Amino acid sequence: QVQLVESGGGLVQAGGSLRLSCAASVRTFSSYAMGWFRQTPGKEREFVAAISRAGGTTGYADSVKGRFTISRDNAKNTVYLQMSSLKPEDTAVYYCAADRNIYSGNRALEYDLWGQGTQVTVSS
Repeated sequence: QVQLVESGGGLVQAGGSLRLSCAASVRTFSSYAMGWFRQTPGKEREFVAAISRAGGTTGYADSVKGRFTISRDNAKNTVYLQMSSLKPEDTAVYYCAADRNIYSGNRALEYDLWGQGTQVTVSS
């Protein structure tokens, strides 16, 4: 059974940095496009960043562009989200997602697999 497990969340002050990781228990991780989404209570899940199977294509929400970087290590079956210059409005549960398309971008419905999420809290 394919699983996605996020880690690296926590409490950080505004202006700080965190790196989220998502480990996938799949045989061919390089066959999956990956994405990061986030959600706060009472709001819909929001796209954050996405990366193609081989890592050559990336996409970001305007709200995080220039501050967050998505990357992947196919040898380690892991996708990362490096978050810098964090703001209180970045506070959310962050989810990673996987899909067998080459690149799924911000289309949440395209993603077949989801992790359980990791909490990120940014204090002002």
